[in-house]
Amino acid sequence: MKDGNIIKINTVEEFTALLGCPPANHPLISVCRVSELKACIPIGKPVQLNLYFIVIKDRTNCTAKYGWREYDFARGLMSFFAPGQMHLWNEQAVQTSSWGWMVVFHPDFIRKYALGTKISKLRFFSYETNEALHISDAERLQIEALIESIDSEYKRSIDEHTQDIIVSQLDVLLNYAERFYTRQFRTRNSVEADILTRFQSILNKHFDSDKESIITAKDIATELGMSTHYLGDLLRNLTGMNTQQHIHAYLIERAKSLLLNTQMTVNEIAFSLGFEYPQYFSRLFKSKTGQTPVEFRNMN
Repeated sequence: MKDGNIIKINTVEEFTALLGCPPANHPLISVCRVSELKACIPIGKPVQLNLYFIVIKDRTNCTAKYGWREYDFARGLMSFFAPGQMHLWNEQAVQTSSWGWMVVFHPDFIRKYALGTKISKLRFFSYETNEALHISDAERLQIEALIESIDSEYKRSIDEHTQDIIVSQLDVLLNYAERFYTRQFRTRNSVEADILTRFQSILNKHFDSDKESIITAKDIATELGMSTHYLGDLLRNLTGMNTQQHIHAYLIERAKSLLLNTQMTVNEIAFSLGFEYPQYFSRLFKSKTGQTPVEFRNMN
């Protein structure tokens, strides 16, 4: 379905037609190999998929980014997309020599199951398209075995057990994806270590300049070139704190310094830190330190 310049895909049938996948065996899910694609994706044309979409493929014919950098990770990568996200391809879909799988399913396919609720809490479905999951050879074999199992059930004649079995297999697949994303954050610590330095630099720059409001997690993520959720998960795995917790910690340390080293009133300090209402500052300070700003100043 076209809406101006945007191609909207609302059904599995529309998806398979767009990419030239084999006809779907089930009205709510499609599983196919990348090598089976026959059509060409409209290059440079925005596509809105109102479906869940999982793709696992090699890096032979594409350039991928991890966070805000490009990486050459030849073993394979996975990407996860939630309904409503926009896609813009810059490569042809015809890749008959490429390895990979594509799984697409309608939200109704999992709606009545526990996975229907759980999937909205899987943060990697909200990551931006340049934040793929890079998998090792061993992980690739595990993922492929799971998808082949899904594909085997998908190609059977549909009966009353088909949906239950495939949903349970999808659940296992996503559990492994959670494990591998956690591994990725930890094993790439050395590569992304300067994220913390850049993060601190952004905070310093913001609070050293004339500001009208407190910097947000979204502001920092945008400047770093990644999504808010991805930055939060990355920081949590590196430091144990998410983006908002880092911002609050920075605010409190900055406030302590001002309370002890200046004659500024609490209200003046609150405004200088970007708080519109001083009572919000006092409330945050007490929740983090157990003391009001005045109590902290008087005791120190």
